[in-house]
Amino acid sequence: MTESVRDVAATAAIFGFFASAWFGWAQEHPPATWRSWLLAGSVVSLLTMLVGGVLTWSHWGAATTFDEDTSKAFGIVVGFEVVLAGAGAAVLSARGRRDLVPVWIALVVGLHLFPVAALIAFPLIYAVAALVTIAALVAVPVARSASLPVSAVNGLGTGGVLLAGALVCLLVAL
Repeated sequence: MTESVRDVAATAAIFGFFASAWFGWAQEHPPATWRSWLLAGSVVSLLTMLVGGVLTWSHWGAATTFDEDTSKAFGIVVGFEVVLAGAGAAVLSARGRRDLVPVWIALVVGLHLFPVAALIAFPLIYAVAALVTIAALVAVPVARSASLPVSAVNGLGTGGVLLAGALVCLLVAL
């Protein structure tokens, strides 16, 4: 874990927000039996985001890993991630492979978390990075072998990993 309660709480909020987005994406065409679980994942993710946000706000004056240099580097990493995710999504959409867009974005998210973890010296993020990357890499073969929508498999895997990371951060921040 990082030494900054503020950073851990903020990570819980950020991972909670994005977990809810992935669970939402998974609800595009999931099997009927998954719907209640995906909805529950979305709700728990949003609650985690809210509690993480309140904790971040309440510890705003506490120490943080982010200084001028770290903030700049973080912005560059995130900017590169957004451009790469957007460009890949545009190419996949243009080629008629919109079903692979969430997988591509999950892969980019997972890979971008490795430099983020190093930059802010937060070891838990390495685990989340590895698991999100793996979730993206296995989504298509698992979906095809089980005759499931790719968005459901990818959203469940990525959302689940992000929610687990958010909950661990929330527990540490508390």
